[in-house]
Amino acid sequence: MKRLPVFTITLMLAAAVAACGPKKPAPGGPAPTPFPTAGAAATTPTPTPPPPPKQAPEPPLIVPPDPGITAGDPLTRAAIEDINKDSPLKPVFFAYDSDVLDDAARKTMAGNAEVMKKYGTWVITIEGHCDERGTAEYNLALGDRRAIAAKNYMVTLGIAADRLRTVSYGNEFPFDPAHEETAWSQNRRAHFMLTSK
Repeated sequence: MKRLPVFTITLMLAAAVAACGPKKPAPGGPAPTPFPTAGAAATTPTPTPPPPPKQAPEPPLIVPPDPGITAGDPLTRAAIEDINKDSPLKPVFFAYDSDVLDDAARKTMAGNAEVMKKYGTWVITIEGHCDERGTAEYNLALGDRRAIAAKNYMVTLGIAADRLRTVSYGNEFPFDPAHEETAWSQNRRAHFMLTSK
């Protein structure tokens, strides 16, 4: 009989110890959230952002070659100003107070037309010039008639009119500033200038 109370007390102590031990979470349930200890700050883990997507490298800029430029052609590689300094387009000259193209002028213009055909993208300006005699208004009008006569003849040689522009400078830009007939004969001209290519 004395053994029963000892056995009962041992059994009660074992039940009490089992009841005070850590509890296991129910299967499939959420894990318990630990309580922060006194004085410790609660920390929430920050999710790491995904890395930015990789950008494909930009393709290199490819500039198509100018179809008017060829490797062995120094004229088309040169700047327009350089071409005009040593132009393959020759001026034509007129008689005093005339806008009529003589045989020499027509021959020169036939050569200019061949150059224009070779360089099919060139656009030129035909400048009409006069000598210093006559009024400024008269010389501007005469220079205009000379430039238009040269343009019209170039069109008859097969050069498209939209590649030819005209302007009159009258007596403003002489080839030769001297005041005598040799200079004046050089100043009465239609001058061909490359405008664009």
